[in-house]
Amino acid sequence: MKLTRTALALTVGALAPALLLATPALAAGQAAAAPAKATAVTAGESPYDTMSEHDLRVAVARILGTNPGKSVTAAANKALDGTVEDLRTFLKTGYAIAQDSDNRFAIAKVLAGNPGKGVQREAGKALDGTPADRAAFLKTGLRLAQTEDDRVAVGRILARPGISDALRAAAEKAIDGTPEKLRHFITVGQFQV
Repeated sequence: MKLTRTALALTVGALAPALLLATPALAAGQAAAAPAKATAVTAGESPYDTMSEHDLRVAVARILGTNPGKSVTAAANKALDGTVEDLRTFLKTGYAIAQDSDNRFAIAKVLAGNPGKGVQREAGKALDGTPADRAAFLKTGLRLAQTEDDRVAVGRILARPGISDALRAAAEKAIDGTPEKLRHFITVGQFQV
């Protein structure tokens, strides 16, 4: 069954752009034959409430096509095995809940890697915060906190007594550079000087 879902996700991912581009051309030819049925979404109603089972399955398959984490994958597969209401529930609320679970796991993995104090502090805030806080930490906060920790580490290198001129020059260049150059100096560059 898992192979079928994977094939479905790949097929939907490959055909979706072609179908979306072809649909207006087909609809234009049929517009004269029948008036278009308008489905408006009213306040408090989800767009998923008016979608057909096929469209719901396509939406879930698209999510699976993004290579999500284990929680999202499990919840999406469970929805695909269930009823139309299971699909709607997944798309309305289940996806966000499962994504937050995957985000919590990703943050726990970061903390298990023995990060610096800045990353520990920001990861702790994210874990204690909202799902949006956790998503923001993984999107931008981790990089910012890691840069802070890297600057502290380079500062410690510069404060060492008897540091060589070559290492000092490389450290000063790294601390004035981009976060990527700073990270490279900490992980590789300081050992090559």
